[in-house]
Amino acid sequence: MRTADEDLERYPDESQGLGWQFFAATMLGIAGIMRIIDSIWAFGYKGALPDGLKDGVLGSNLETYAWVWLGVGALLLLSSVIVITGSQFARWFGILAACIGGVSAIAWMPYYPVWSLVYIGLAIMVVYALAVYGGRQILE
Repeated sequence: MRTADEDLERYPDESQGLGWQFFAATMLGIAGIMRIIDSIWAFGYKGALPDGLKDGVLGSNLETYAWVWLGVGALLLLSSVIVITGSQFARWFGILAACIGGVSAIAWMPYYPVWSLVYIGLAIMVVYALAVYGGRQILE
């Protein structure tokens, strides 16, 4: 039977990768807030529908986009809080949320191509951060 001290020796230094983990949680939180702001804008927009949105993936109703962005924003905010725990569940939940956030940026691609690519790039960096440093790794 192992003692508590022997179990602690099996894990690497806890501070290794902590910056990447904080980066991932921060980016997920900021992206969630941005998506919620997008949904608020879409719910309140009363002007003419942009031409490119008339043939959009989710249809031509801006309210549909608002509900999708609200859901994605809530998912991203929740994952931001969970990622701080450093558990394996948090790691995979954060990776899934970052992928969904990156894919949701594609809807803005015709209107803001540079910003959409930056958003997708940040989602890739979050996936990297969580894949490499997201959970506790056991030493052999």
